[in-house]
Amino acid sequence: MAKFNKKKVFCDIIMTLKFGILFVTSNAMISVVIPSYNRLPLLQQAVESVWRQTCDQVELILIDDGSTDGTEGFGAVLAADKPGVHYLRLEHSGRPGQVRNAGAGLARGKYLAFLDSDDLWQPEKLARQLAFFEQHPEIRICHTREVWLRGGKEVSQAGQRHARSGHIFPDALKKCVIGPSTVMLERSLFEDLGGFREDLEIAEDYELWLRLTARVPVGYIDNPLVIKRGGHADQLSEKYGQIEIFRIRALQDLVESGCFIGEHKRLAWAELARKCRIYAAGCRKRGRNEEGSHYREITRMYER
Repeated sequence: MAKFNKKKVFCDIIMTLKFGILFVTSNAMISVVIPSYNRLPLLQQAVESVWRQTCDQVELILIDDGSTDGTEGFGAVLAADKPGVHYLRLEHSGRPGQVRNAGAGLARGKYLAFLDSDDLWQPEKLARQLAFFEQHPEIRICHTREVWLRGGKEVSQAGQRHARSGHIFPDALKKCVIGPSTVMLERSLFEDLGGFREDLEIAEDYELWLRLTARVPVGYIDNPLVIKRGGHADQLSEKYGQIEIFRIRALQDLVESGCFIGEHKRLAWAELARKCRIYAAGCRKRGRNEEGSHYREITRMYER
């Protein structure tokens, strides 16, 4: 474990707190959950972006997935120093759903908001979402536009064509259309759904949004209130190169469990067949014939 430099940690906290104190000790409207693993400098920046929020009804929950880089000292001192800040250290699992669920389990707010430790929020993010819920009481989840950065440069999203609000289940089947750091949702809705799947290394967010969008409409604020920073070597998308296979497995499990009925079932079967057909073709191209045959068989099962 990295050596705990108490003086440095206190200096880091003082630098963070200069942006202001937002926290209340009870009846918090919003519980912010930040999971992290060995990203202390990025985590400190993420916390600063929470500090800058114009909304003052916030509690902050830091969940440490067994970091060895000084995160433990930072989180422990921060929680001891400030009411409304909670820190929990877990044994390392590498399962983001498990880590986020642990944070949600400590939450007391009416709403949950998740912030990945390598992402940042614009100062008005939470306040804009609270206002949205007040204006649309029938909506239980709201997300926002995000700016994607890779290597410090903005990545164009001009080619992104999908529904972002309303009943977006058909588009949510095709790809992960909701970024975890963009979301605010009722804690009761999250609990009703059972939270994130805890056994998935990747696509745990895709899997949850499928279950959610099959049940409720989604609200959307078309302003870039989140900065998503990509390209880190420790990101799972960088580790595996492609993540579609994980979406296939998540979707197949939902289909086989009978999660969907009616039109949702028809759409899910069709999308599972499409994904498997494309993946099988890729396997054949790369000489992975046995794997390709497996996914061609799945395609045949759901092409009806």
